[in-house]
Amino acid sequence: MLRISKKIQLKDAKTFKNKLLAWAQQFEEVVWLDANGHRDDNNAFDVILAVDAFTSIKTDTENAFEKLSEYQQTTKDWLFGYLTYDLKNDTEKLTSTNFDGLCFPDLFFFQPKKIFIFRGNDLELLYLPLVDDEIDIDVEEIEKMRSTHPIEETHSATENSKGVKIKLRIHKDEYRKKVEKMLWHIQRGDIYEANFCQEFYAENTTIDPLKTYQHLNDISHPPFATFLKLEENYLLSASPERYLKKEGNRIISQPIKGTSKRSKIAMHDYFLKHRLANDPKERSENVMIVDLVRNDLSKTAIKGSVKVEELCRVYTFEQVHQMISTVVSEVDESTSPVDVIATTFPMGSMTGAPKVSAMRIIEDLEETKRGLYSGSVGYFTPKGDFDFNVVIRSILYNEGVKYVSYSVGGAITAKSIPEREYEECLIKAKAMREVLEG
Repeated sequence: MLRISKKIQLKDAKTFKNKLLAWAQQFEEVVWLDANGHRDDNNAFDVILAVDAFTSIKTDTENAFEKLSEYQQTTKDWLFGYLTYDLKNDTEKLTSTNFDGLCFPDLFFFQPKKIFIFRGNDLELLYLPLVDDEIDIDVEEIEKMRSTHPIEETHSATENSKGVKIKLRIHKDEYRKKVEKMLWHIQRGDIYEANFCQEFYAENTTIDPLKTYQHLNDISHPPFATFLKLEENYLLSASPERYLKKEGNRIISQPIKGTSKRSKIAMHDYFLKHRLANDPKERSENVMIVDLVRNDLSKTAIKGSVKVEELCRVYTFEQVHQMISTVVSEVDESTSPVDVIATTFPMGSMTGAPKVSAMRIIEDLEETKRGLYSGSVGYFTPKGDFDFNVVIRSILYNEGVKYVSYSVGGAITAKSIPEREYEECLIKAKAMREVLEG
């Protein structure tokens, strides 16, 4: 279906964006993706918003990728949505039986009636023909909205979250025992590395999703920030990681492995960054996942096209330093976009190697069903291109059952020390905890 396009040059894009996200809250389906000013050759826009489903697909894990492929091929339009980690059960002979307090659908995508794309001060609106007469009315309504700039809202977001009592699903002593069990698996040769995660949660809790997201984004400014709403289910994400992008016949994966805290003292911060860049354990973690990603991409790649463009480069974010690699490949024009995702999902940075063995051990040792955490949010274009993040550094909220959750994890290798792994988890959890506890 051909969309109606209208372009507007904005005098103050920042204020308009904040008004727009507030305006979007009226809809049952919302996906907001914000690059937060991080610019590179792989970013197609600064911010994109999709609202109001015309058609949608919501399913459990059984034949999920097949159903998504059929939906994408039939629609041939913009589609926005998410893939939960538990879709591993569709691609491999695996199960998920751990506790799930959030109860999100396993897969959800929708064809939005209205899309807003920001590039600098230029705004493009893409509306389906059945609602194109609403473009001018919507722009006028948005302009009249009260601005909710994250900085202005930080205080009220904190107030909103005061009293949130965060509980640990796995306590420190139990965490140590579980990591020791994982090290036993490594020593036995079952796996080389596995990403072990733990949940922090709050029950009978009400939060303001928009203000909470704004506060989280304001203190993190990540390149793959996401506000997602599906009826009563919310994802508030400050993700720094791209899972997979398709542009024409080019595929890009950018796994993160290797984390260091930051310091407010410039020289100490430089030291921490330098130490991470040269840490043999962190580099070996990253290289192992790069090999896994290369193997995954080779399943759909044109022979000889898989390349590592960047290995173990350290990038600096507001909360942490991260070690990131970039792996690329090329696919044939006849290759289904969903097949590229299905043959690489879940992303190697959140599983381990060998992948299936790692996922089996993860399921046994973790206490919580991961669901959307360590899954992915993104979009397909009408041409079959796509871009998906990794759902980490995120708060998940089911408004209906008043359940709030965030999870963090780390790669366990033969050189892992349980106490240090636990400390790394707390570093990664810092932003979410600060936002929720105030």
